Amino acid sequence: MSKISRQGAKQNRAANKQSGAFTQKQSTSNGSTGQVSKQNQPSELKATNSTTKQAQGASKAATSQASKQIVPASKPMTRQSVKYERRLEEKRQREEQRKRAALRKRIAIVGIAAAVVVVLAAVLIYFVAGNARPGNAQSNASPTSIPSSANLAYAVIGGVPCDTTGHDNDYHIHAHVSLYINGKQVQIPAQVGIPTDNSCLYWLHTHDTSGVIHIEAPAGRNFTLGTFFNIWGQQFSSLQYPPELDQPGGSGWQVWVNGKPYNGDFHNIPLQAHLLITLAYNTSGVQPDAVYNWGTL
Repeated sequence: MSKISRQGAKQNRAANKQSGAFTQKQSTSNGSTGQVSKQNQPSELKATNSTTKQAQGASKAATSQASKQIVPASKPMTRQSVKYERRLEEKRQREEQRKRAALRKRIAIVGIAAAVVVVLAAVLIYFVAGNARPGNAQSNASPTSIPSSANLAYAVIGGVPCDTTGHDNDYHIHAHVSLYINGKQVQIPAQVGIPTDNSCLYWLHTHDTSGVIHIEAPAGRNFTLGTFFNIWGQQFSSLQYPPELDQPGGSGWQVWVNGKPYNGDFHNIPLQAHLLITLAYNTSGVQPDAVYNWGTL
């Protein structure tokens, strides 16, 4: 073998030795790394567990600390809420009391107003209506125009008093009434409107049974036939007052004024000088008055 060949072979063996040494060293290094990993594995797990426990403990501590910090802060809020609710309840109670007081006040006002209305109505009925029957016509004499000469021992009827001045009044006229009921003529009795003690005269009255109605009153007064019937039926009903007169306008009535038919409620016929009125109830063949001998009346 040549010198050059021997040197090449030595270089190859040297290279192979270095390569094998490097491989063995690398294998040893890997084995040692594996052992280190195996040895380090329990420590890392322990560290992880320890870290987890520490974190959980820290979390619990933080939660506990937070709870401790929140509890004192929540107590003032609870007291404020209680005070707020109490104020709301007091306000609600005050509002209810105010409403109840207002309701009681309204009820009291309505009650007083109703009482006043009842009293005024009673006074009006007593003085103006004069206890007149419903539907009967009234005169235009009002309670405020009743003279001081009225005898208050006798009721004011339809605004007409029993006047103590008698025939001294300025207004003195006469009207005549003929009355037929159930086929018979009924006389208008004497002394209607004149008390038995003769202390006074109602402004509408009779002196005899002729049917002549005397109207004696202060000047400017107007009266109706119903006014006279009210006086007769209320203050002098004992003088054979016919109850049929309380049914004016019924199917059984026939009415004439100065001989001419009259339709409607005969209580509303105005009394005028020398007026002739004929009334017939359930009576046929009646000849209405068209003329009458007034004599000096």
